[in-house]
Amino acid sequence: MRVVPSARPRKLAKVPFVELADGRLQGVVSSGSDIGRVYVSSVEAGTYAFSCSTNNNRPCGGARGAFCNHIRALIGEAVLQYGAERVARYLKVDVSGDSGEGADAHTLTFAMTSTHPAQGDKSAAAQVFSRFLRHLAYLEFAPSTAPLPEMHWFPTTGAVA
Repeated sequence: MRVVPSARPRKLAKVPFVELADGRLQGVVSSGSDIGRVYVSSVEAGTYAFSCSTNNNRPCGGARGAFCNHIRALIGEAVLQYGAERVARYLKVDVSGDSGEGADAHTLTFAMTSTHPAQGDKSAAAQVFSRFLRHLAYLEFAPSTAPLPEMHWFPTTGAVA
């Protein structure tokens, strides 16, 4: 598996896990009010149908007819991780012609929300959260210099804040 470096370093405290997979931008976002709660958020490519719920499948109170702050944070971190051009291309977001070049997280979010996306299916939340937990398990292994391709999303430099 080819490991793609982050476009820019990112902090893991707010959005510890973000991926472009299964036709969605999806990930885990920390709660702003409860340290023990996380949200599993996703946006589907093309339709921008969105979903946000806690790890216990309780719906997000802010995702009622529009992107909540968790989804906005997820988009922002995806742009840091993959770059705006790649996120725009994956999600099929038209940002004024030139394939996302010069776009930022705000531009992508505005382009998607201006289409008035609907609430999506939250059935993938369990899969995403399970994948996140599997990646966390690697933190308990002894340090090694051997490559772990499935850990490509985890930054190799900078402090976790």
